Amino acid sequence: MKPRLLEKYKKEIVPELVKKFKYKNKSLAPKLNKIVVNMGVGAALEDSKYLEAAAADLALITGQKPIFTKARKSIAGFKLREGNKIGCKVTLRADKMYEFFDRLVNVAIPRIRDFRGINPKSFDGYGNYSFGLKEQVIFPEINLDQIKRFQGMNIVIEIESFSDEESKELLRLFGVPFRK
Repeated sequence: MKPRLLEKYKKEIVPELVKKFKYKNKSLAPKLNKIVVNMGVGAALEDSKYLEAAAADLALITGQKPIFTKARKSIAGFKLREGNKIGCKVTLRADKMYEFFDRLVNVAIPRIRDFRGINPKSFDGYGNYSFGLKEQVIFPEINLDQIKRFQGMNIVIEIESFSDEESKELLRLFGVPFRK
């Protein structure tokens, strides 16, 4: 079965984008390429259990096993050695990407305390959008009783488009709540 957001994209969003930006072909409309979810776990230097717990949470949230990221260079002030595992990340594409994005926009983001909208200025100039979350507990898959440590994450949405304006319109049509 196709993800709900992919069906919405093909049937509703693409025609609206073609009409608004006057594309000659519907394949010129912006589209989601991939979503990268990254957790930097600085506490993993003291205890590797924090990194394992973060990886397990990320696997629950995204439905895909994360890979561990390693330090590129040593930093004595942080007691960090080159090659130490200091985080984990997942790259989502195709159906898993749309399923995750659907849960993020419709379930997780509305559960953020004192939420006033996502910053509309976090585009990178190429149409990609990045933002951070402070806690992993906004996702319903996470059991609060089994949390060892609250962990934030960075989410990068790579969008194939010609400008930030087109990407912002695509995300708005998907239902992303931008701050006014």
